[in-house]
Amino acid sequence: MSGSVNIPAMTDGAVLVQLVTQAQEQGADLSTLRAIVEESGDLGATRALVRMGLDDAGAGRDLGELRELLAAWRDAKASLWKTGLAWLVRLLGAVGIAGIAVQQGLTGWGK
Repeated sequence: MSGSVNIPAMTDGAVLVQLVTQAQEQGADLSTLRAIVEESGDLGATRALVRMGLDDAGAGRDLGELRELLAAWRDAKASLWKTGLAWLVRLLGAVGIAGIAVQQGLTGWGK
């Protein structure tokens, strides 16, 4: 980022307040506006993570585990549908073969 924006080491919304004040005093040059947008984005993202409880050191690991769990659930669900469909096809095939066998008199049932 170019320009001479003096951003002190502050936390939370203090940097954003400082940048807005600086923009008002200096007539808001492009570099100041970019810094305001960047800082407000960082602040919003941090607040969102805090609200979701993902602001601790283990959050990355937790999200990784959740992604693995979700992938496993999706795989299991897809496998269940495939297995159910395969059993349905087998059942229909067996019923069809049994019907043909009865029709042809190959069993004692048709007599």
